[in-house]
Amino acid sequence: MATEANVAAGAAPAKQYAGFLKNNFREYGMLLSLVAIMAFFQVMTDGTLMKPLNLTNLLLQNSYIVIMALGMLLVIVAGHIDLSVGSVVGFVGALAAVLMVEYHWHFVPATLVCLAVGGAIGAAQGYFIAFFKIPSFIVTLAGMLVFKGLSLALLQGQSVGPFPAEFQLLSSGFIPDVFAGESLRTTSLVVGVVVAALLLIASFRARANQTEHGMEEEPFPFFVGKNLLFAAIIIFFCYLLSLYRGLPNVLIVMAALMLLYDFVTSRTTIGRRIYALGGNEKAAKLSGIKTDRLSFYTFINMGVLAALAGMVFAARLNTATPKAGTGFELDVIAACFIGGASASGGVGKVMGAVIGAFVMGVMNNGMSILGIGIDYQQVIKGLVLLAAVFVDVYNKNK
Repeated sequence: MATEANVAAGAAPAKQYAGFLKNNFREYGMLLSLVAIMAFFQVMTDGTLMKPLNLTNLLLQNSYIVIMALGMLLVIVAGHIDLSVGSVVGFVGALAAVLMVEYHWHFVPATLVCLAVGGAIGAAQGYFIAFFKIPSFIVTLAGMLVFKGLSLALLQGQSVGPFPAEFQLLSSGFIPDVFAGESLRTTSLVVGVVVAALLLIASFRARANQTEHGMEEEPFPFFVGKNLLFAAIIIFFCYLLSLYRGLPNVLIVMAALMLLYDFVTSRTTIGRRIYALGGNEKAAKLSGIKTDRLSFYTFINMGVLAALAGMVFAARLNTATPKAGTGFELDVIAACFIGGASASGGVGKVMGAVIGAFVMGVMNNGMSILGIGIDYQQVIKGLVLLAAVFVDVYNKNK
């Protein structure tokens, strides 16, 4: 009887862990997929993928996709879609170039005007979607055509640049090293260690608060393992980046936005209401949520982030081109869906969207290093997107 009791006691945690993994397949599955993809390309490229220079380029190349994915996540969770973000990126980049290069505006007021224009674009599209009930697919498809044409008109079919050196630092600058390290940017490494420690402290405090209120769900071994692994990854990547030029400025912007949107979606009333809106709009409206206004706000937010991404992209190229932003909307939408957002709305996490963006980025970078043509790259990316949505629909039906 004692032996049977011990077996039963050991089987209970195992059953609990299996159930937890099944219920959180999206979160853990995508993180493990990103690790597996990076390990695969690290081996196939003979270590080139994780070299400090390539890792820095990987961050810079995907920064604007990550920024837009944060906004697109809220739009998708609310049950909508935005096809115009790529054209808005190109239009805002063109506007920034005209203001700073041709009219010689200082980069600060020019940046503020560009962000305001992005918000106005989002508001205009969101108004038709939220209050006139025109499908977001149609409105943003029209917006994609309109702002692509306006970009051509604004630039008169020509590239405009270069940007002021101060503005270029948004995408091409790195945080200064106060310790003046030669082979190792010590400041960047210290920042990574401090951030990892703060995240660990915040996670343990949040879990203690949940336990106190009887809200604990995640098994303790999973919680400890996940957070220690996450902290180790942060320190390791900061160390690799410190071997080149340190942490890019745009990485600091991305990290701040990720923390902000993670807080908004998980800890605020408006975040919970957006999920309620996407889950069941009629029920949300009956419960007193002003669903029209909420949808309107998500598109304003998307417009501002698309404008920020447009300036980051323009600063990285150091010029504004008529074709800037072409196809960006596909990468952004794919990042959200690969990261676990549901096509029917109501489901999705900030870290999932970020992981999805880096899955796409690592695949693009790895396949380019291996010499795979753009034709087959598109095929592989399309199949990965289809597989991600298939898994989501399959799990929901099951």
